[in-house]
Amino acid sequence: MNNVLLLALAVATLLPLPGRAQQAEKLDQAMLDKIRDEGLNRSKVMETAFYLTDVSGPRLAGSAGLQRANEWTRQQLAAWGLQNASIEPWGTFGRGWDIEKSYVAMTAPYYHALLGAPKAWTPSTNGSVKKSVVVVKAAVEADLAQYQGKLRDKIVLTEVAMPPKLTFEPDARRYTDDELKKLAEAPAAAAAAPADAERLAARRAQAVLRAKMADFYLSEGAVAVLSSRAGSDGTFFTSNGAPYAPDAKPVLPEMEMAPEDLLRLTRLAEAGVPVEIELETRTRFQTQDLKGYNVVAEIPGTDRKLKSEIVMLGGHLDSWHAATGATDNAAGCAVMMEAVRILKVAGVQPRRTIRIALWGEEEQGLHGSKNYVKNHFGDPATMKMLPDHAKVAAYFNLDNGAGKIRGIYAQGNEAAVPIFTDWLKPFADLGATTVTLRNTGGTDHLSFDAVGLPGFQFIQDPLDYSTRTHHTNMDTYERLPANDLKQAAVVVAAFVYNAAMRDQKLPRKPLPAAKPQ
Repeated sequence: MNNVLLLALAVATLLPLPGRAQQAEKLDQAMLDKIRDEGLNRSKVMETAFYLTDVSGPRLAGSAGLQRANEWTRQQLAAWGLQNASIEPWGTFGRGWDIEKSYVAMTAPYYHALLGAPKAWTPSTNGSVKKSVVVVKAAVEADLAQYQGKLRDKIVLTEVAMPPKLTFEPDARRYTDDELKKLAEAPAAAAAAPADAERLAARRAQAVLRAKMADFYLSEGAVAVLSSRAGSDGTFFTSNGAPYAPDAKPVLPEMEMAPEDLLRLTRLAEAGVPVEIELETRTRFQTQDLKGYNVVAEIPGTDRKLKSEIVMLGGHLDSWHAATGATDNAAGCAVMMEAVRILKVAGVQPRRTIRIALWGEEEQGLHGSKNYVKNHFGDPATMKMLPDHAKVAAYFNLDNGAGKIRGIYAQGNEAAVPIFTDWLKPFADLGATTVTLRNTGGTDHLSFDAVGLPGFQFIQDPLDYSTRTHHTNMDTYERLPANDLKQAAVVVAAFVYNAAMRDQKLPRKPLPAAKPQ
């Protein structure tokens, strides 16, 4: 236990009732046993994950795959007995985009099929094209001048930013006891260091340079671009090659490649060996409906005084497009759906309303959750709150891969630490023991925290999330360990149930300052 928490507990002991918020939690062990039994012995989590991945397919924002997933999850939640299941628009997003055909191969100096996928929101090629290549390396805009007049009717090969390295470490790992101990003892994260600000500035500068390079390739008459950011052993990372805005300016067709393939092409070309590429992409833009959507459903509360209050749980349903988005984030959505299924089967009669939300358009900037919060609870830009802001008891999020839950990030909420510590005790044998004041960023609980609502993300074993699956072509169903997802669903269901049944809402931090956009 860290010094900050000890001080908070010491202060709490001086408070008179009912101000003391750090009494031992009352747990319904019989219900927790029901939750554990259903979740571990009759789980549907892998079946749900199958429908979200293999059946729905890639779920890029605005794509047909995301539309399939939205409709299936709405129907499934309703079939399990949840009420008010709906696909709720949150506002305007932009163009949808789908891949209808994708093929790339080297045809000279010999034939070899290559690994790659079109970058999101890039256009189709003009049918099948077979062209020679030019290697372009540019660290600054001025470097592009040397390629003027050399790119017409060529396929551009860009520099591999992070070439693969030989490694003797496994892709996947779990947290050690020592790592969890250090995490539990760590204070809340401090403000960003100057080095973080420098890295952010460098990334922004790179984004500006990439945009200028794209304009240059187009103006010089190139046919297509092959690029690679990172990856190894057949894995490549994917992203967008153009904006999703309806009025986005034109770019060339671009494919993101396995780095080994792109490096081979580069070595051959730089050695003076003629290289020819055969390439065809057919992509489709969806411009009929520019709105973004979330899927929501409820288990209504039963307490006359508390049923208007809300306990929320969720994860983002959208993914990237080079695979089926299994660990990012079908896993989180399958776990959250399984949690509410478990609660329904267990026959819960929650005092507060339990609401699940499966967010859209998270990958482009938390759009689904940010706008849901803005539409229902309050605007972080003005800190003007809506009436339902006072009714939110808690929000629990899952979006750090497919590893089992090892604890929870308290998001700097010191008063929540002893509560979560008590809630985790029944699951110590399942490996869930750690509460840290720290936060993990980059996902949807931040939308709630931005308006002072108690939003939390669970600690999960990393497995191969950052090394193999996160935003890659390897993010498939095979990367989902069933026992980890079963354990996670049990822990989530218990947390949601406890939050729905306790006498008070979870404690809140002071409201943050407005952040005008």
